[in-house]
Amino acid sequence: MDIDAFAAAHRDQWERLDSLVARRRLSGAEADELVTLYRASARHLSRIRTGAPDPQLIAEMSTRVAAARGRLTGTREARLSDLKRFLIYSVPAALYRVRWWTVGVMVVEIAIAVVIAVWTVRSPAAMSALGTPAMLDQYANESFEAYYSEYAPSEFAASVWTNNARIAAICVASGVTGFVPLYVLYGNAVMLGQAGAVMADHDLLWEFFALILPHGLLELTCIFVAGGAGLRLFWTLLVPGPRSRGVALATEGRALMTVAVGLTGALAVAGVIEAFVTPAPMPWAVKITIGALALAALWVYTLVLGRRAVLAGHSGDLEETEAGSTLPEAG
Repeated sequence: MDIDAFAAAHRDQWERLDSLVARRRLSGAEADELVTLYRASARHLSRIRTGAPDPQLIAEMSTRVAAARGRLTGTREARLSDLKRFLIYSVPAALYRVRWWTVGVMVVEIAIAVVIAVWTVRSPAAMSALGTPAMLDQYANESFEAYYSEYAPSEFAASVWTNNARIAAICVASGVTGFVPLYVLYGNAVMLGQAGAVMADHDLLWEFFALILPHGLLELTCIFVAGGAGLRLFWTLLVPGPRSRGVALATEGRALMTVAVGLTGALAVAGVIEAFVTPAPMPWAVKITIGALALAALWVYTLVLGRRAVLAGHSGDLEETEAGSTLPEAG
């Protein structure tokens, strides 16, 4: 195909399309003309890509066709009602649907951490593998507590929040692999167990729990939720049910990513507690109570609002207008 001749032959149509797209208001006849020119330009773009792949013209036509499509379909504006629906129905429904996965992950994770801690305390070889006696003394008596006040609270909160939100998103998004969530959860349990073992070996087990519990109650629960959501996605891959595997994964994937988005808010609260409450000069009972209240709020949000949302037919998935319709399936 002679690309120059093709472009010259249709340039008037393309420029007319650009003119219609740029107009603020269109009459009925002009709107019909816009649809006709958009379809013709889309066909032209297809021919150019296959018959004469000129990069510059392809880029020009792609931009033109996309602009025309946007003018025809319009853009969906975010409304306050959308945010309300997301927070009151979508997120709690998604959290509620993975509640038993969350509990299962929590039980196994805590059990692994306890086994690792006990084994490390009772095994001189395992303890020595963590560092020299001087290094472990410094960690238990200085570094473990200093970690929470080493940086400015606002900077520390932002750093902890973004890191934990990233881990949660990885657990959910990579859940289809099955391996990645298990790897992240196991690494977290080992790290927690080893830290507790070092503190217990230095008769500082109370300080360990006093520093971990205020923020850890909420923070670790969020990781359990993310791990449970990721493993549920893997289970959907293995056992899709009556739906096709592709449809099941798409539906569950969208719903479970709602979990990741919702956990971002909970982890922000955990980050604030870790940066401002954990190192604060206040009684430990007060700090732990604050952490327990934050955890209770998450579970009330999950169990009360979540159950109500699920009974109302919500799953955490996008609306059909947002997710797109799917072909009906037999069976």
